Amino acid sequence: MVAALIAALLGPLAPQAAALAPQAQAHDQDPDRAVIGGYPVRAASHPWVVALSSRDRFGSSRSGQFCGGALVGPRTAVTAAHCLSRNVLGVEPSQVRDLRVITGRGDLSGTSGKEIPVASVRVNPEYDSGTNKGDIAVLRLSSAVPQKSVIRMAEKNDPAYRAGTPADVFGWGDTTGSGSYATTLRAARVKVMEDAVCARAYPGSDKGTFDAATMLCAGVESGGRDACQGDSGGPLIASGKLVGLVSWGVGCGERGRPGVYTRVSAVAHVVRAQGG
Repeated sequence: MVAALIAALLGPLAPQAAALAPQAQAHDQDPDRAVIGGYPVRAASHPWVVALSSRDRFGSSRSGQFCGGALVGPRTAVTAAHCLSRNVLGVEPSQVRDLRVITGRGDLSGTSGKEIPVASVRVNPEYDSGTNKGDIAVLRLSSAVPQKSVIRMAEKNDPAYRAGTPADVFGWGDTTGSGSYATTLRAARVKVMEDAVCARAYPGSDKGTFDAATMLCAGVESGGRDACQGDSGGPLIASGKLVGLVSWGVGCGERGRPGVYTRVSAVAHVVRAQGG
């Protein structure tokens, strides 16, 4: 069932289903991660939040957005590795002719901001699609963004990872868990949860397996605030730093089922290896 949980992250494709390859359409109805219980935010206030886009693969609706990401260097963005899988794209990343990172565009129906072509893609060679460990990919941009648009990655043992730390997750995903995708950028306030809480929520078997070394959880005890379909790869920010990338989970905003994120400190070496 772990594989099914990972496949469930492909929900961002639902709004553009008519434009998808058959491989991706099979996952449209699966539950995923989206911004549930969130509120609209201005892209200008959060310039490091980006949308991954391909109109060729996903149509022109919502600027072709299919996943989120974050700028961690003037020419470096990060997203979830599973966003660049054949299951999501229908083809290998190298075959996507118009893969772009959109910056500064809060409203995906508009034309503000910039669409920067992706010059190269490196999926973490240690990424395990069966367990979702190491769920990160690094995108090298064809042109640079200003340094002020970059978010710093939290290092190992940073206080931002402490349980109880307030955090915000950003994205353009499903706002209800039933396919109501946002056109404008949204955020939800959650908090970093104790590893033990996450381990109880995801002990293995059909619920997936939480791995504290490479993952972290965030949410609220009562549920109702979470990432969802369309938010995969998007940033989790705590204490002004990037601590996580939307990765996997069960449902959207369910009580006792916090969102699971890639622990950025565990994969920062992948980014540094690409010069980010």
